Amino acid sequence: MNGDMRVDYPGLFREILPSGNARWRVRQKGDTRRKTTLPCGPDHPDFHALYAAAREGRTRGDTPNVTKSERGTMGWLIDVYLIHLERQVTAGAASPLTLKERRSLGAYIKRQTSEQPKSRGTAYAELPMSIPASELEAFKDRMAATPGKARNVWKTLIAAYDFAVARQHCTANPARAVKRPVYKNAGGATPWTTDDLIAFKNAHPKGTPAHLALTLFMFTACRISDAVILGRAHEERRAGQLWLTWQPAKKGSRVVEIPVLPPLQAALNARTVIGPTYLLTSHGDAYKTPEGLRNKMQEWCAAAGIKGRSSHGIRKAAGHLLALNGATQYEIMAVHGHANASTSQIYTDAVERARLGQMAATKLAGMDW
Repeated sequence: MNGDMRVDYPGLFREILPSGNARWRVRQKGDTRRKTTLPCGPDHPDFHALYAAAREGRTRGDTPNVTKSERGTMGWLIDVYLIHLERQVTAGAASPLTLKERRSLGAYIKRQTSEQPKSRGTAYAELPMSIPASELEAFKDRMAATPGKARNVWKTLIAAYDFAVARQHCTANPARAVKRPVYKNAGGATPWTTDDLIAFKNAHPKGTPAHLALTLFMFTACRISDAVILGRAHEERRAGQLWLTWQPAKKGSRVVEIPVLPPLQAALNARTVIGPTYLLTSHGDAYKTPEGLRNKMQEWCAAAGIKGRSSHGIRKAAGHLLALNGATQYEIMAVHGHANASTSQIYTDAVERARLGQMAATKLAGMDW
């Protein structure tokens, strides 16, 4: 035990690892053969709850704040970072979609195996968190065929190590010492065309949940993470006009305040079932997750004969239509909830280039050729 700290927890013991790091372990009450490694020591505010869960033999599924990885390893680092991120989501400071993605990427990282001579074949989960830059370079090379995934893996590594450095679990962030994977944005979701919109509307007439979903996406430009929560709680009257006001779930987004335009109002009036949110499941309940609505949108698209489209493509189509109808990048920025005008500029740039191209072409119309 640490000489300057008095600890009185039955079944708790401290081990010094070959690396010099210490770890705390707990024997389950009634089964001394079963031991759980805790992610923190007695000086941590969450220690008592973690100790109590381990002492009672609760599984990791029952106690998400318990990590079974050895302290000081990359596995332990990923686990405690995800525990932190889960708390951030609970507090409303991070997106559940980010947590879902990083859980998957964290498992992917831990499954990787070392290419270094002294640790060849060892899973990353078991490697010390002070992983050498040469190993990370090799890891990056292995992901050359999936640059998009590589970029997200690197975001996860950088975030996990930044978390660890800030809490003095380690002294440096090795992921920042390696150049990030090169990723060329392919443009993301494909914007819906006019033909796409007509096909969807023909397959799903006014009054259907699908028609309301399309109209909501089109006339609010909301993301799917916001579509599942938008409802009467976000309505307010301004000078007799109905408005929607909400804080987008995506981190860094600004509050969106827009009027409910006649097409959306008509779609809302055509509802046969009214609930806490505008979009409801076939059972009349609010969608529990954006993933549920995303799957339903795929079903509706398939029924309309539309392939390769998503709700985010409707958001892009709305941006393009706003620009075509004269909206400035700052006006699009307000509707889309962008924090930076440059993000909205992609819509106005395309329209402006087409307008300039038309003007330039007309100058050649009178040439004697």
